[in-house]
Amino acid sequence: MMTAETLNTELRSPRSEVGVAVRLNQVTKEFGTGDTKTLALADINLELPYGELVLLVGPSGCGKTTLISIVAGLLDATRGEAEVLGHNLTRMGNSRKVRFRGDNIGFVFQQYNLLPALTAAENASVPLLISGWSRPKAIARATELLVAVGLKERLNSYPNQLSGGQQQRVAIARALVHEPRLLVCDEPTAALDAASGRTVMDLIRKVAVQPDRAVVVVTHDSRVYDFGDRIVSMGDGRIERIEAKAVPA
Repeated sequence: MMTAETLNTELRSPRSEVGVAVRLNQVTKEFGTGDTKTLALADINLELPYGELVLLVGPSGCGKTTLISIVAGLLDATRGEAEVLGHNLTRMGNSRKVRFRGDNIGFVFQQYNLLPALTAAENASVPLLISGWSRPKAIARATELLVAVGLKERLNSYPNQLSGGQQQRVAIARALVHEPRLLVCDEPTAALDAASGRTVMDLIRKVAVQPDRAVVVVTHDSRVYDFGDRIVSMGDGRIERIEAKAVPA
């Protein structure tokens, strides 16, 4: 019998799956209508593999966040198809898409979005509590992740007692606590200084990248480009080039 602490399996891809995590086919996104219509993405074809950290880069306004929002099921494409973790999001209804995101996708944003009245451990446990886990087991799982990101001594600290880099570590733990198959990070280093930004990217590489998980980081911070396995460069709503990167061991 499935318990409240067992993640929903109906919309969850099998752990044994290998190969392509995200496949976009002729994805186009338009905003507005008539004279106000704006083309944000134009005929995007892209495959993102499991087991890699992919950087999506380009100047502000080039379509990075729109693209990642479609990949994460937060926006619908105007045309084209988005297949994520073996599921066609283009054909998925809104309620199923909400469940799919909750089961399979973790999010890290520029703003940490931590709840000020909760401790680090409580903040990191929120996705599990929403899924129906008991509080003790959710806190225990969150604690494991916080220890992994170097916050063993700050489990009971509140957000206003943490530095920006420490808050982003809590956000990373929260994003990974339910073991998502896809981790989406939108400008995770933009609010951090150079040293803290590199520390966060190093943690994402060490803690988040797994053979059965895809990690996508949207950034315009060239200081962290060397952390990516590959770099997807965008301009004016199109993919301009894809570059494989050699990452130091």
